[in-house]
Amino acid sequence: MDNCHTPNSSNFLALSSTESSLKSASVVLIPIPYDSTTSHIAGTREGPASIIKSSTSLEDYDHELGIDLSLVGIHTAPFVEPHMDGPSQMISRIKDIVAAYQAHGQLIGLLGGEHTVTIGGVMAMRERFPDISVLYLDAHGDLRNEYMGTYWGHASVARRVSEVASLVQIGVRSVSKEEALFINNGNINTFFFNPNFTLREFSNQVLPLLNEHVYLSIDLDVLDPSIMAAVGTPEPGGMIWSEVCSIIETLSKARKIVAFDLTELSPRLGDEACAVTAAKLVHKIIASVAYRNSTGG
Repeated sequence: MDNCHTPNSSNFLALSSTESSLKSASVVLIPIPYDSTTSHIAGTREGPASIIKSSTSLEDYDHELGIDLSLVGIHTAPFVEPHMDGPSQMISRIKDIVAAYQAHGQLIGLLGGEHTVTIGGVMAMRERFPDISVLYLDAHGDLRNEYMGTYWGHASVARRVSEVASLVQIGVRSVSKEEALFINNGNINTFFFNPNFTLREFSNQVLPLLNEHVYLSIDLDVLDPSIMAAVGTPEPGGMIWSEVCSIIETLSKARKIVAFDLTELSPRLGDEACAVTAAKLVHKIIASVAYRNSTGG
């Protein structure tokens, strides 16, 4: 077989060199194996490799949207080396790398790693899209001003993001008293998890808060632990697969997703199905954006 069309297991979906060429790609995935500020159970540094490995078992085709991802052009970038001088330096490294890739206008996807990677991603994307909004799916508030001696850890991600971009949180079901006061003072649009929250309510209440360009950030612990056990800080309750997918598809039709991240997969804490679920979410986000683009949205 021609090497240009030979499956490559180091690429998302095992795409060939032709299907994953940076020059022709409309999507760039950046794996970031970083978990230096994890405070409960470590292991998210293994998440990116596990997502890419699990993606090779998925079909390229999204039958719900009629999108063949092998035709989209998905480039899997080299793994980002962690910066061991501290989280602020790591965030700067991520910002610089994302900025270099997004200069070409592709959809950028960060594969974490802990949720801290989001800060660098948002900072970089805001330079290109000053109006950018962040839709933040997470079981936790992540709104502490500082935690364990740093302003740049996983417990402060949403707080730092809110300082550079408009932020809307959904799926939250655990906050500290400090975070609750910050929310109640009107600083953040936060929608606490409600199992009866409908897609119509998302469209009527959440979408109006988002600007045209959106950065979608998904911490996998937003999902119910019964389907996503492989996270370091699980919370009882949470969204199910269909709810998250419906939000992704609705968002992609109504707004322009310019970047996304998927974080906090700690593969050793759950069975193989968790990594497949994470890979499938990346698959769904890319397919949803490609569908919007193909229909002229």
